[in-house]
Amino acid sequence: MAQNHNGTGPVAKGNAPIQPASKGDTAAPKLNSEVEMGTLPNDKGGQLDIMQLARVGDIPAMERLFESSEYDATYSDDEGITPLHWAAINNQYAMCKFLIEKGAPINHKGGESIATPLQWAAQRCHYYTVHLLLQHGADPLITDAQGYNTLHISTFNGNVFLITLLLHQGIPVDVPDTFGHTGLMWAAYKGFPPCVDLFLRWGANVHATDEQGFTALHWALVKGSAGCVQKLIEYGADRFAKTSTGKTPALTAQELNTLGAWHKALRDCGYDEDGNLETPSFPGASHFMKDKRGFLTKFLFLWPFLLVWAMLTILAGMPIYVGLPFSLLVGYSLQWVANKILHYAPSDMRQFQRTPWLSGIFAGSLFLVGVNWLFTVLPNTAWKPASDAATHYALNFAFAFFFSLTTYFYITCIVYDPGFVPKMNGIAEQKAVIDELISLWKFDDNNFCITCMIRTPLRSKHCRRCQRCVAKHDHHCPWVYNCIGVNNHRQFFLYLINLTFGIVLYDWLMYYYLTSASTSTSDQCNLLAAGICKVINADAYALVLSIWATLQLTWVLMLLFVQFIQVSRAMTTYENMVGMNHATPSGLTSAFTSTGAPLDPTHPDANPPSGGAAGGQRHGHGHGHKHGGFLKQWSKILGVDAFIETASGRGAAAGGHNKRASRNPYSRGCVTNCRDFWCDPAPVFGRRENGAAQLGGDLVNYSEMYESPALMEMRSRGGAARRGAYEAVAGEEGVGQVTWTACDYDGVVLSAP
Repeated sequence: MAQNHNGTGPVAKGNAPIQPASKGDTAAPKLNSEVEMGTLPNDKGGQLDIMQLARVGDIPAMERLFESSEYDATYSDDEGITPLHWAAINNQYAMCKFLIEKGAPINHKGGESIATPLQWAAQRCHYYTVHLLLQHGADPLITDAQGYNTLHISTFNGNVFLITLLLHQGIPVDVPDTFGHTGLMWAAYKGFPPCVDLFLRWGANVHATDEQGFTALHWALVKGSAGCVQKLIEYGADRFAKTSTGKTPALTAQELNTLGAWHKALRDCGYDEDGNLETPSFPGASHFMKDKRGFLTKFLFLWPFLLVWAMLTILAGMPIYVGLPFSLLVGYSLQWVANKILHYAPSDMRQFQRTPWLSGIFAGSLFLVGVNWLFTVLPNTAWKPASDAATHYALNFAFAFFFSLTTYFYITCIVYDPGFVPKMNGIAEQKAVIDELISLWKFDDNNFCITCMIRTPLRSKHCRRCQRCVAKHDHHCPWVYNCIGVNNHRQFFLYLINLTFGIVLYDWLMYYYLTSASTSTSDQCNLLAAGICKVINADAYALVLSIWATLQLTWVLMLLFVQFIQVSRAMTTYENMVGMNHATPSGLTSAFTSTGAPLDPTHPDANPPSGGAAGGQRHGHGHGHKHGGFLKQWSKILGVDAFIETASGRGAAAGGHNKRASRNPYSRGCVTNCRDFWCDPAPVFGRRENGAAQLGGDLVNYSEMYESPALMEMRSRGGAARRGAYEAVAGEEGVGQVTWTACDYDGVVLSAP
């Protein structure tokens, strides 16, 4: 490593591995051909014919060529390139397997970069071919002419699935290249937050330095990826680390014009712009600093109790033209206090909808309604003399019944496990599952979760807020501060139903109470009619509380409408909004065709956009999530978007005439779907077995279901062994054992080792 000419940062010596033929051309590596799949010129002796056959994957022609005894699989040209090199880079899986069986040298180096077939395949993110080569003895630690091994080359492209595959082969996570750059440094420099996160969770050394003393944090600031910088700081990167020439991360950010990303990452991690820990000065700050997450979870759940009570009390106790603005001012002030405390929260809790705030608002409202009914409404509508016509025992009993059920099911929705998919017991089991998915051509983000390192069951989804995969995921509900999945979906539905009846009964009781209480009150007040003034003067607080409770019916009724439609059609909210056919082709997920570039701040690819934004975001990993405007956020929180989609017929559950409205493989008709949901033998007042549910009257487990219902039916008719069913992922010392047999579905023969 050396400093560049203007002293702004480190520069790597040498070129990137497997360089393209020309600038901007990623079609082929710079070897002995200008194009990858084009027609090769004739060459005496037929030297190039064997390479062309390898590139196009023509196995019969290759067999005939080998039978002529003129060539074999060990052939290499003047640059050491073998047919296996060209088959690997063109993802000719069958040809690679054929050549290996014919004795092709697995670790033979060739080309200008002096690289192996494994490195050629990794450069193009062909991880099925990479897996094949690894299974037959390819060495991932062999380096090319620039000193890069397969892990480094894979990191250049930011493919998390390929990196995951390699790490599970036992490659040391901190193996350096010739200049001391680790995979973590390359991922940070390239601006790939998912890759940085993967390396750090795998145990990469965040304090490792290269030849010039640059850490991964220094390299993350070259392009200014705030996501990468934030991840590194969260994992304990030294914010004041100095290079051999005394450059700190702050100085590096200043020289490379990425101070915006640096300051944002520091702020999100709880540090000031100088990198010092921000210590709040409010009472209880010492307790807060010991357990930020625990303190904030409790505080942001209980603080809305005070907010709701204060606003309702002020509205009820003052004239409307004074009470309304003053109530809003007090509400804003209390929320401002919460927001100031939220400033010191962990990065994933910086928004109110990611905290128990909305859950606290509902819980506070429920608590105030219960207190008001118990101490005000009940004594005046049920405990009066029998001669009083306003006595309503049955109505009060009914309200108490629905209020109790609402409270119970609300609490269960909060505390119950929504159906988290169990994680693997160790790296050995993870590797077994990866090998199985590779053999099924299903190693992609629809079948494997990189964050949880598990095979994702059908209908499951990874929740970013819960940081877990949820079986039969319906949606994440900020009102209960939990996901709604297979385990608590029925409780959530019952919570909505009982809440609806409870609000209606409360309003009914409030009508009788206020009618009786207003008979002897004054009819004088501001701006309103005499009849309304009598009611307000009777008990303004109870009236305002009743109006507030009634307002909840808006979002509750919309949710109920959507849930009824979805249950009748055996769909979840996620499937209704996204559709059933949201899979991407296997092997294409997160694959990029860009090649590795030198660690050079002056390189064109290293120049960040204006303002020092994260350059890596443009590659399409999806780390930058647009939250939309205020109305869009609240539309999602209140369920308005799902209601509009379903009511207008655009949602998949409503049978919209679009790509999302494809046939639902889980539907068994409205009656059966409803029976599966409501007549499920799992206890209503208690926890169910994780993932267990009914599908067409049969018991299934959504936390372990990896086959489509049609395939399950075929298996049940024909027998598991004959139908090639998934049998087990368990074995000696935690190593997964997978058994598959040959099978035939609709004339298509499937086979596996």
